[in-house]
Amino acid sequence: MSARLLPMAWIETQSPNFAARHAEADGDDADAVLELLEGIREQLSAVFAIVPQGVTVVIHSNPTQLALAQPVSAVLRALTAPASRRYVAGWYSSDEIHVLAPRLLSARASSVPGSLEMLMLAPAALYGQLVAGLSNPGLPPPFTPRSWLHAANWAWLAAGAGQWFSGQTAHARPAIANRLREGKQPSFPPRLRDAQLLGGTVFDLVASESGEQAAIRLATEPPGDPRELITRNFPGRSFGDTEGVWRAHLARLAGV
Repeated sequence: MSARLLPMAWIETQSPNFAARHAEADGDDADAVLELLEGIREQLSAVFAIVPQGVTVVIHSNPTQLALAQPVSAVLRALTAPASRRYVAGWYSSDEIHVLAPRLLSARASSVPGSLEMLMLAPAALYGQLVAGLSNPGLPPPFTPRSWLHAANWAWLAAGAGQWFSGQTAHARPAIANRLREGKQPSFPPRLRDAQLLGGTVFDLVASESGEQAAIRLATEPPGDPRELITRNFPGRSFGDTEGVWRAHLARLAGV
């Protein structure tokens, strides 16, 4: 990794396919984030047609700085269910990822198993959302008035792709159990308040039934109506039957 000074006390550290902007105190963490992103990029390049290089990851040293740079992250966090709110740790655009510094992600983790692992994978999950969006004409980026209009309906698809392909979903069992104890059962497919935690479980279910290629198809098939997309990607069952299977899958993941 190589580093150079930028104005306003930012330092830039580069890797072969990414550049990180960060405070001096986060230099070691920046190296770790770039190593993580290089690894997930190599994995995703084997399955997605478009895998961008030259992406800048902006590593924020406090939540206020992140909220000012990417207000949508603060709005999304407020609209997310309490059990998964801690995992909303950044946002992305066509050529940038904004995320909290790993030391802040670590401090945000709960005591339940998997929480720290999910948070430390946040940069990879955001890059996964970016890759899925570039490979799916129905998902952002770019973020346009039309994509924002449909963002709530398709948040589960974008977030779920990032979660599952980054490996976050494998660590989500305790958080899912917490969500199922919160009260009202989640909608299927997950609505905006549950997309950041439960979107990946839809991919997990389709992959467990039909393999990784089915998960790739789900991520890249242009979405129309959510119910139709679910029905096409879970063939041989009605939407209602697939909902029942998904709820049973959630219960298994949660151990309830």
